[in-house]
Amino acid sequence: MFDAIHLEQRQTETHYWPAWAITNTDNAHDPRKQYPRIPYPSTQAPSQDQIQTLKQKVKAALEALTTNDWHELSLLILVLEKYGSYLSFGQPDVAFFDQVKATAAVAAALGENPEATQLCLISADLSGIQDFIYTISSDGALKSLRARSFTLELVTEEIVQQLLTRLALPRSNVIYAGGGNLYLLAPVGDAIHETVKTLRYEVNHWLLKEYQGKVFLSLTSLNFDRQDVGTRKLAHHWQAAIEKLSVQKSQKFDQHLDQHLMIQPAHEPCKVCHRDDVETLKPLDGQDGVDACPTCCQMFERGQKLFKVGALVRSTAQQVNGALARVDISIGDRPIYYHLFEEAKTIPLDPKAVYLINNWDVDLYKFRHFKNPTPLLLGNYGQASDQETGYITAQEMAENKATGIKRVGYLRMDVDKLGQIFAKGLGDNYSLPRLAGLSRQISYFFKVYLNSLAEYRDRDFLAHRDHYNFQALTESPRQDLLFIYAGGDDLFVSGAWDQVTEFAFDVYQSFRAFTGQHPDITLSAGISLSGPKYPLYQSAADSGRAESAAKGHGRDSLGLFDQIFKWREWLGSSHQTVAEIDVVSAELRRYLGDAPTLALFGIFPFVDHLQETLGTQYSRSFIRNLISTAQIQEQWIKKAKKEKSGEEQAIRYFLHLPRVAYTLARVPNAVKTTEGFDAVRTSLKSPYNAPYFRAIATWLDLLNR
Repeated sequence: MFDAIHLEQRQTETHYWPAWAITNTDNAHDPRKQYPRIPYPSTQAPSQDQIQTLKQKVKAALEALTTNDWHELSLLILVLEKYGSYLSFGQPDVAFFDQVKATAAVAAALGENPEATQLCLISADLSGIQDFIYTISSDGALKSLRARSFTLELVTEEIVQQLLTRLALPRSNVIYAGGGNLYLLAPVGDAIHETVKTLRYEVNHWLLKEYQGKVFLSLTSLNFDRQDVGTRKLAHHWQAAIEKLSVQKSQKFDQHLDQHLMIQPAHEPCKVCHRDDVETLKPLDGQDGVDACPTCCQMFERGQKLFKVGALVRSTAQQVNGALARVDISIGDRPIYYHLFEEAKTIPLDPKAVYLINNWDVDLYKFRHFKNPTPLLLGNYGQASDQETGYITAQEMAENKATGIKRVGYLRMDVDKLGQIFAKGLGDNYSLPRLAGLSRQISYFFKVYLNSLAEYRDRDFLAHRDHYNFQALTESPRQDLLFIYAGGDDLFVSGAWDQVTEFAFDVYQSFRAFTGQHPDITLSAGISLSGPKYPLYQSAADSGRAESAAKGHGRDSLGLFDQIFKWREWLGSSHQTVAEIDVVSAELRRYLGDAPTLALFGIFPFVDHLQETLGTQYSRSFIRNLISTAQIQEQWIKKAKKEKSGEEQAIRYFLHLPRVAYTLARVPNAVKTTEGFDAVRTSLKSPYNAPYFRAIATWLDLLNR
């Protein structure tokens, strides 16, 4: 389906999804990590044998449904999603699941009035997520952050539930929900708009009271002609809804000014989130923790329990037997509680509503002591702690898991030009199923397949290297990670610094393969490194600035070690002619002149080769000389810019030659004769690699500290 996107560059090849169903991976060690395989597309259509195998699975699944099962809407939606997400019927770029679900949504919206000429698009945007998640101190931060991210997922789900209940609509009418965004199809009518307006007021009243206005809900409704569902005009309505949301975001809490401006006494601030409107603070972790507000204490306690959670119960009951913890969401007249359970089979009989986290097992959705469970997809990967119950800590990441320097890495990443992709990318081919499918597949990658990439690197990345030319610095699993947030189109991940760095390159290459290497669909990212006690909100800000700088570099870029380059420059390649280096402009090639085939180009290959060829005894002096060369380059470039001498290019690409020759001459003969060092020597002298010295040297330095 990504082939249909066209912004600046059109896809040049036709791609096919594999013929398969979304299936849990058997994981006896940890049932909560049964993440499915990543379905990389191919330019080859599935074989008839593969299609026949899938047919048999579909046939068996349908035959296993009983008479009662056909009355369970959630179960039928799951079966369609599981088996119909990568099949088309009639339109080759529309998934069967999206086609059927969109048809059901329109039918339900017209159910009370089949002759209606209009439909209603309800849209929502939960803004302030970053302020809510990231702006806390380092005390208990990772546990608290994970709990905050999880809580916002439940707030989004509760908004969905409130809309469906109040409007008497089935789950099929949710076009998309994730990453704080929501789109829902509803019938037209004044009552619909009033319901939306009332819910917006009630949710924001609760958010303002609970989180001091850090999180805000924009919620709006828009009528449009029903025949526009399958035409280009749908894009205009979609964009109009986004613009209405933007207006509300610019007028936050306009309905709650009296509540927002109310004079409140200030007390000692919470040491975690810094709010000062709570009179009584309690120790965050028993008797020894820092003083924190009740919300942060709840988040910390919840964060310890999340590692075990596999199912949820939504209920009006404050207590449910066997629950690990609960989340309170008091919207409207009646409070709602989400009770956390380790697995579905530990849930008491006859709950009102059940959610199964990241679970595609159809049989479990037919479990008879609860009805109509709903799948809840979460980017929730987290490595276990070696020292305590729950997730790995920042201290463990740095001290026990990191290679070289003892640092924690923080990665922030998102899709480039996503707004343009949705607003313009489909051209004249807009339709409700296509928009829903595009949203769903991007959400799948961040909520479902990133879990797989972290847990099953060998299966979902390394095993595909030859086919997709994936590059990896190490072969080992790098599972010492914690997903703080992953959903919608972005992520925030922490972990041992070297593993987070490699994970960033895995994610980029995997995403590009998942979208068929489409030139218009790319990612930008930023990575920051810090000590385990460095304030986490500051680490989030540091990685955020690196990501913003990457966006400002023309997107499709990575900011790392205070250096910003295109992913193609970071990943580099081996044995390329100058003409094949697509990140170097034709004008620059003319200036630098022809060169023989480069044995190595970019940053990644140099780090890989030098790690193998340089012994520890010689690596420090080599790295120091390379950093010194980069520093001289930067100083002279800065001077040339100030004096406007016009010599910046000459300095950037040729000043390094004497210094590099000196550095290489000092390498011992034992190293010079090592296999692969000739490639390093000739490629380091090339002006095409001159801009990368600091990044290469910094990476090697950190690995060998």
